[in-house]
Amino acid sequence: MSGVVTVGVDGSAQSLDAVAHAAREAGYRHAALRVVHALAGPTYVEALVWERSEDLLRDEAYQLVDEAVARARSVAPDVDVSGHVLTGEPLAVLEAQSRSSELVVVGSKGRSRFEDLLLGSNAAGLAAHGRCPVLVVREQGDPSGPILLGVDGSPAGAAAIRFALDEAAVQGARVVALHAWTTWNAPVPPPGDPGEPYSSRPGMLAAAEHRLLAEALAGTSDRWPDVKVEHRTVREPTRSALIEASACARLTVVGSRGRGGFTGLLLGSVSQAVLHHAHGPVAVVRG
Repeated sequence: MSGVVTVGVDGSAQSLDAVAHAAREAGYRHAALRVVHALAGPTYVEALVWERSEDLLRDEAYQLVDEAVARARSVAPDVDVSGHVLTGEPLAVLEAQSRSSELVVVGSKGRSRFEDLLLGSNAAGLAAHGRCPVLVVREQGDPSGPILLGVDGSPAGAAAIRFALDEAAVQGARVVALHAWTTWNAPVPPPGDPGEPYSSRPGMLAAAEHRLLAEALAGTSDRWPDVKVEHRTVREPTRSALIEASACARLTVVGSRGRGGFTGLLLGSVSQAVLHHAHGPVAVVRG
């Protein structure tokens, strides 16, 4: 057994979908599955109005964990599954669990009075702060589709490439490595001949972006010889390109943030957009 996959549960339908996904991931990886529920204790209003004592909440927590464990075992009967009720706020508990996990899986949103939110605060926070790759289950992807990998050529994106290729190897999937560019996010060429009306000759910018993708994926065929990787370069905004392509993918993989932008941010605008709008599960990999 190579490691541990952790899944966060809160009793919502989406968290049970995340459990099923996590169980399959653990099976692919020959890893144990750790089902975790964070028990923060009753709020003042819950204790006063609904008489929801801490003992009652704890009993409910163990019940929902038992349900989640049963779901996981039904999906992956050969996986070693354990259930845990841990005290603390969900984000803090899951961030701590990510330190000893090779993957953490959560639903895109859990039990909340804000039902129209596309992404819950715990999923967004964990994607930004998790110490291992975080897989957010929005909806089921196309099980026969490829793994979609967003490539931007940044050093941080190398971790996402490794994750996507490892994932493809254990799932027997192919990879579509997508690099999207526009004249706004392409590197600015050095000053040329003052007499030239354009900074780049026609076609030069596109050729440079094709080369960037090829260089980012250099050596992958040697390390993952059985994984078929399609190189796809498109001239359009990165966010819309990835979201559109995710409709045909079983999983979308992005780095936490890429080249450009504000270096102090833990989660870039592209990864945030994909987390909110992708058509299937999304894995965010920190560099």
